[in-house]
Amino acid sequence: MPYPEPGIRLIRQTDVDELNVRMGAFKHELDDAVDTLDDRFDELKQTARERLGDLYNANDYPLSLSGLFDMTWDFPSVEPPQYLQQLNPALYERECDRVRSRFDEAVQLAEAAFTEELAKLVEHLSERITGEVDGRPKVFRDGIVENLHSFFERFRTLNIRSNHQLDELVDQVQQVVRGVEPQQLRDRQSLRDQIATQLSSVQSSLDQMLVDRPRRNILRRAR
Repeated sequence: MPYPEPGIRLIRQTDVDELNVRMGAFKHELDDAVDTLDDRFDELKQTARERLGDLYNANDYPLSLSGLFDMTWDFPSVEPPQYLQQLNPALYERECDRVRSRFDEAVQLAEAAFTEELAKLVEHLSERITGEVDGRPKVFRDGIVENLHSFFERFRTLNIRSNHQLDELVDQVQQVVRGVEPQQLRDRQSLRDQIATQLSSVQSSLDQMLVDRPRRNILRRAR
């Protein structure tokens, strides 16, 4: 069974312990889910046999699901070993280039994820404050604004400020909703119109960034 390609994600050094604990919990959940599924695997194969009839082929199914699902993580060094610089300078430079490439890719993927999330949040907010149902404004829940503030906090914590355009757009959205309470948006049509106008240019910029966003470059491990 094929495994997902490994990937690099950037975290702060102070978050390593927390991440390790969370990943361990996810792995435990996965192991429990696989055990539960494996307990019913024979039943599921019998159901497939009855449904598929002559098309059923026992060889299409493993005897057990044990060992077929797993998740691993580690914290690799972002610097090539120094001894390579003395032993083989050319190889050392190639390793430096490889590390830089993977680091740049991780940064770009993180920025793309932030851009996509912000675009969805802005679109949802705009749709709620401009849309109507039976001639009345759509229901506006507190969570719409709260989700934006949660995004701002995570962005400030994790962002490494390498994409100035994204930084500026986040600042613009934050300025637009600063001090705005959900009840004000429910009560004041003029405020809804004002915010919708201010967000329209942000939406256009975010849409363009999504069109131009990087695609993941799969880096396979050397054999």
